[in-house]
Amino acid sequence: MIEQTEMVVSKWLYQPPAQRVSDDEPIQHEVSLQVQKKRAPTKKGIACRFKCEFVWNGQQVLEYIGEDSYVIDFEEVIDRDELSRMIMNSFTKFVEKYEFRKLNTILYNRSIAPLNPKDIDLEPILPLLVT
Repeated sequence: MIEQTEMVVSKWLYQPPAQRVSDDEPIQHEVSLQVQKKRAPTKKGIACRFKCEFVWNGQQVLEYIGEDSYVIDFEEVIDRDELSRMIMNSFTKFVEKYEFRKLNTILYNRSIAPLNPKDIDLEPILPLLVT
């Protein structure tokens, strides 16, 4: 059995710029992913940590970090497809939390770019799920 925990926002550091930002001005953002091994006496798992930074004119506007994890029975075998789905599900939850929180910021009309599953290198992550 695979259980997914709730996405927890561990950091939301919003720093509104001193100047007004028009809706058509570009605000760059970058998303990163870190995956960590988790272990308990009867379970294995991974923790997914997504970080997104929005920058306008060289100034950080938002640093957003969200984390969730998967708790997996030892006998459960996770293949590449399942691992990819797990990470994409976590990313979806990460984006949902952002979409709600962004409404009170200058980013109210900005979205986080979709994550392409083909861009995720699963090879170093798969060994974390071997018992």
